Amino acid sequence: MRTPLVKKTFVRSVVFSLICIMPSLQAQPKIKNLILIIGDGMGPQQVGLLETYAQRAPNSIYKGKPTAFTQMAQQGYVGLSTHWPMDASVVDSACSATQLALGLPAPSESIGVNANGDAALSILERAKKMGKSTGLVSDTRLTHATPASFAAHQPHRSLENEIAVDMLNAAPDVMLSGGMRHWIPKSANSDDKVKQQLQALTAEPSLKIKSKRGDDRNLLLEAKSKGYQLAFNRNQLDSAKGKILGLFAYSGMQDGTDYVHKVKTAQPSLEQMSMKAIDELSKNNKGFFLMIEGGQIDWAAHYNDAGGMLHEMIKFDHMLEAVLNWAKLRDDTLVVVTADHETGGFGLSYSRHQVPKHENLPGDRYEKAGYQYSPNFNFGPLASLDKLFNQKKSFSELYWNLEVDESEHPTPDALMKAVNDNLDFKITLEQAKRILMHEKNKDYIEGHKSLGTKELPKFDDFEAFYVYGEEDHIPLIGREVARQQNVVWGTGTHTHTPVPVIAFGPESVARQYSRLLHHVDLGKLMQTQLLGLPNQ
Repeated sequence: MRTPLVKKTFVRSVVFSLICIMPSLQAQPKIKNLILIIGDGMGPQQVGLLETYAQRAPNSIYKGKPTAFTQMAQQGYVGLSTHWPMDASVVDSACSATQLALGLPAPSESIGVNANGDAALSILERAKKMGKSTGLVSDTRLTHATPASFAAHQPHRSLENEIAVDMLNAAPDVMLSGGMRHWIPKSANSDDKVKQQLQALTAEPSLKIKSKRGDDRNLLLEAKSKGYQLAFNRNQLDSAKGKILGLFAYSGMQDGTDYVHKVKTAQPSLEQMSMKAIDELSKNNKGFFLMIEGGQIDWAAHYNDAGGMLHEMIKFDHMLEAVLNWAKLRDDTLVVVTADHETGGFGLSYSRHQVPKHENLPGDRYEKAGYQYSPNFNFGPLASLDKLFNQKKSFSELYWNLEVDESEHPTPDALMKAVNDNLDFKITLEQAKRILMHEKNKDYIEGHKSLGTKELPKFDDFEAFYVYGEEDHIPLIGREVARQQNVVWGTGTHTHTPVPVIAFGPESVARQYSRLLHHVDLGKLMQTQLLGLPNQ
């Protein structure tokens, strides 16, 4: 028989237990629309670069106005997410996006499959089954790792031709990106008649007609037969309605440097594609799911291109502001901004290079002590932020457009001129020669896509973390100018750094993101809130 004290303690224990489990017993918050925005390669460092430029650059284009990141963080909830794959510590974009899309652990470099390698329904596919409209937007290729993971199921991310077929079968209502090369027949490369027919179909002279398919399927015509309106430039996109397949580039779309500096193009911007998708998808009274990717943040970071990365972040921020302004008018919409991983191990850092000269400060502590303001190190002059912004071309664009010699390698003179014409950070001819040097490949693997050559670009350190063959001459440009930029890079690949999560929407829904999650948990939470599925 319990004593009164024991009874009282027991009752208190039961009441406390009920209070603790009440949130799980209550109906989970549910919203009508979910917009998931992924900055590929966008860790806290990349967000920090944008914020430092916006708030501290003497000639910042923001002119004292807060970024969309700042606005969203102030009005929403901020958390962090880890993202390791099922069996390792560092993730690639395909596995990471798959974990977000499925809410399940996934193997490295896989598309839309679980830990066993079986296809599993994504949040997009589940939303479609429930009658919601769905969409995918990216400034890379539609069949690239991140968008593919929401609408395809393949053992490897490189199978982009098969991914295109999967995506067409999954049939999101709106698909807008680059990557035309995986949607047109192989015969376009050799048959002038087929090429002319495709040129007439696209009606966009600037669009390169060249296929990477191994068969003669014309997925554009197949899409048209399934009710899609096709768009290949900004004007065609503006006039398209309903189900839309928009392919605006042979591979990736206009990069951030050209976008920010207003280089003329027939392509829609990331912001324009995103808002067009929202306009069409929001016509469904059952709601929608939309994934938007700013994928070239990652590309710039792989190339150790700090100026290019800043421009990509500005492009991303412009899109984010437009989406945020739309969502502010709704009480049924959740916007989640995150990244798949951080790329580059990037940071602004202080150094021993060009330590600033001593100067007088007017404050009495200095004057009375007879002490000059004299930092021991170079903590990063604010003028360097303007110099980063002044970069006219991304490293990749200036490099691939270089003149080449008889061995089909760029010449040092051409490289030096290209860098010095497009950057405020100059290099010498000796530096250009170093960028173009090769060394023996210590990690040679016969037949390997990237490591199957006997020589690779020469790095003085961390060479094992630059894995893309001849392309890795490009991050060497970043290595040569980094000293002047107060920039450090740790790798040409990804890091394990937890990435930001910013949620904006109904308070009871958005506040659940203000914690440390893993991408699997983040994927489950989004499915629970949008679709009412159990968060197990």
